[in-house]
Amino acid sequence: MSCGEPHETDCSEVLDHLYEFLDHEMPDSDCTKFEVHFEECSPCLEKYGLEQAVKKLVKRCCGQDDVPADLRAKVMGRIDLIRSGQAVPDQDVATAQE
Repeated sequence: MSCGEPHETDCSEVLDHLYEFLDHEMPDSDCTKFEVHFEECSPCLEKYGLEQAVKKLVKRCCGQDDVPADLRAKVMGRIDLIRSGQAVPDQDVATAQE
């Protein structure tokens, strides 16, 4: 997605790291770049608003459920693999839980 306009921070970078922004898992300097981008780019702002609404809905509907510790560890391990650029096993995390 892109609005077709040039920005200091590219739309693809913003969308690739949108959940890090939503979860407050990025440095303040990057957050500021994203906030500036959202002020300039309505398609990215719309996507941000949609993802923020979905996140709030999921939290409201599912926020009380306890996540099994082993499932959480497997999911976090997969996230770490993806972030590091390593190959991720084809086995689905949910399947591994069964």
